[in-house]
Amino acid sequence: MLDTARKTLASLLACATALSAAPAFAEFEGRTVEDVVQVSFLPGWRMANGNHMAGIQIVLAPGWKTYWRAPGEGGVPTVLRLTEADGITGMAIHWPRPEVFFTNGMRSIGYRNDVVLPVEFALSGDGSVEIAGRVDMGVCLDVCMPVTLDLEGILPEVTERVREIGLALSNRPLTAGEAGAGQATCAIEPISDGLRVTVSAPMPSTGNDETLVVEHRDPQIWVSEAVTRREGGTIRGTVDVVPADSGPFALNRSDLRITVIGTRMAVELDGCTG
Repeated sequence: MLDTARKTLASLLACATALSAAPAFAEFEGRTVEDVVQVSFLPGWRMANGNHMAGIQIVLAPGWKTYWRAPGEGGVPTVLRLTEADGITGMAIHWPRPEVFFTNGMRSIGYRNDVVLPVEFALSGDGSVEIAGRVDMGVCLDVCMPVTLDLEGILPEVTERVREIGLALSNRPLTAGEAGAGQATCAIEPISDGLRVTVSAPMPSTGNDETLVVEHRDPQIWVSEAVTRREGGTIRGTVDVVPADSGPFALNRSDLRITVIGTRMAVELDGCTG
């Protein structure tokens, strides 16, 4: 479902036909931002339901990477903001399947070389829509370089699909039904600053180096990296869930998003039961 809340609207990306690095990022070990990352706008198409599907194409220099929506403790979160969004009532990024990286003993989750991020917009009317904003992101080699790019663009009223966006959409994590996974369960126990949650999900192997990621829908609630283990046909992971005030709180299991990432596929589960 497309999020129509003002807070979420400000944290997601519209589109970009013109992008420029902020002056603060001059050079990084002899490299400019333009040497490391190129970002371009794929204007996309108007969908049958009246929404608009666009895309952001990110091309990275060899060896560099950028990050998924949950980047891990070794990553830098991508923050996408709108400053002009007349005619847009909501939006959602359809994140492609990411990779898991280990650098200097730290885990991060993201993309290498290049990636297209499909962005779906809910519109209040017909016709072309102008938008503007910025994207804050990290691009990393051995260490990370912060990047801020200004953006502006138009969502045109055309219906011809864009191949690159379609390929990115087809590379999304599978649903439980598509993967043949069962319903996830979550066992909860209190800890001094929040809750400890152990997720168990019947699921076929997703490949080597399986990583379970738990996210809370409220970005103010911190979730630790999961300790992941496989026990036969079940994947398990244990995380700490800590609210901003580091105190007891009631957890709605439906607010958890659970993703299992392997070398062969990724599977996304929406919530869990008791």
